[in-house]
Parts: sequence; structure tokens; C-alpha cells
Amino acid sequence: MELYQQFDRPLEESELEKIRPLVRRRANREPLQYIVGSVEFLDLKLKVDRRSLIPRPETEELVDLLSKRQPRPQTILDLGTGSGALALGLASAFPEASVVAIDRSTSALELALENAEANHLTDRITFLEGNWFEPLAPDARFDWIVSNPPYLTEEEWQSAQPEVREWEPREALVAADEGCADLEQIFKETPNWLNPGGWLAVETGISQHRRLTEFAQECGFSKIESKQDLSGRDRFLIASYSEKIN
Repeated sequence: MELYQQFDRPLEESELEKIRPLVRRRANREPLQYIVGSVEFLDLKLKVDRRSLIPRPETEELVDLLSKRQPRPQTILDLGTGSGALALGLASAFPEASVVAIDRSTSALELALENAEANHLTDRITFLEGNWFEPLAPDARFDWIVSNPPYLTEEEWQSAQPEVREWEPREALVAADEGCADLEQIFKETPNWLNPGGWLAVETGISQHRRLTEFAQECGFSKIESKQDLSGRDRFLIASYSEKIN
């Protein structure tokens, strides 16, 4: 409002000195979120930088979708946590649950821990470094397993805007085998880590649901739900071994 009321006031040199480097960064197609240094994610404020993917509105939708599910989880595993968005969002939505968040990137985990500290959730989340399920203890089991893994194809990556292609970490976005390699690995290994009646929820590419649904059935999942995002595109898959899940 202050800017609007003073739109015709020439900026002073001291103000321009602060703005010029920010304008140059944006002119180089650096994402606005990296320039500002933070994003609002549901009721959380998350620090963002080049160490991890910028949290998307679709991931907020996934947390909102899961927050309405019953029964409420006591244990949650977030695979490929990045900035910690999913882990923190679910820890906030389910204060009775303990959360484990895994990422293979040391720098991404450092960022996720910074976000947990800033949002006073460090006592609720355990951060582990490793590739998918590798760092878990053999007897670890979870009510929910969630993930927003890489799912872009190489073609989608090459055609992405410079803000994505030149600034965000490629390894957090692109997967082999038409974008399905990491998703299929998660579906394949998840049964070893779910509690009875537990279920898996993942964010996916918009043209992958038929293939992933068939693969989930091959992995033994008995109930598979395809959910759309707010733009009406297939975006989330929720799979369970139990018909008791609502």
C-alpha cells in the first residue's frame, strides 16, 4: 500500500542502490523466490535457495489433501524432502505424529533443518541423509509414506523456462525412464516399510498415472486413487494395501 500511494515519487539513490542488484538478478532469470529468499507454504515460511527445489503450490495441495485423511498417522516418512516442505507441512498438520525426512543431498538437508528450526519443528522431525529408503533402520515402519520425487522427462527439462532449467537443481526434477524411474522405485520398495493399513502418497507428472497405476497393482497395492490438482490435471497418486483407508 505504501508503494502504491507513492507510485509517482522518484526513488532516492540510496533506494536505487538496493534495488539495482535485485533487478539484475531477475533480469538474468533467477527465480523471484531465490531473490526474496523465502516462500509462504501453507502456514509456514520456508527459506529457499539453490540448494533445493522451490516448493510449488501443487505440493501445498498434497499436504491439504492429506490433512483431511483418516485415520490420522502416528509416523510419517518423507522421501526426497528437499527444503523440507512436505515434512514440515505434515508435522504442522499432525502434531501428534513423528516425521522422518530423507534426502541424498547434504546441502538440501541443511536447508531443511534450517527451515525446521525457523518453524520450531526440530523436535518433531528426524533428518537422514541417503538415497530413498537406504538410511532407515531395518525395523522402521510408517503409517504414511509421502514423496514429491523427480518426475520430469528429459524433454520436459529441456523445454522448461530458464528460471527452472538454469537455476533449480536438475537432480530434484528429472528422472530417467520417461520421468518414472524414481516413482517406480518408491512404489516397489514401499511395501517393506508400511505398517498394516498404511499408504503411500506421491506427487507425479500429469501423464504418468496410467503407467504408475498398473505398476502399483503389480507391486501389490489393492487400493489406488488418482487425484487431480486444482488445474484439473492428474497430479497425485495415493495407494494402500488396505480397504479400510478412507
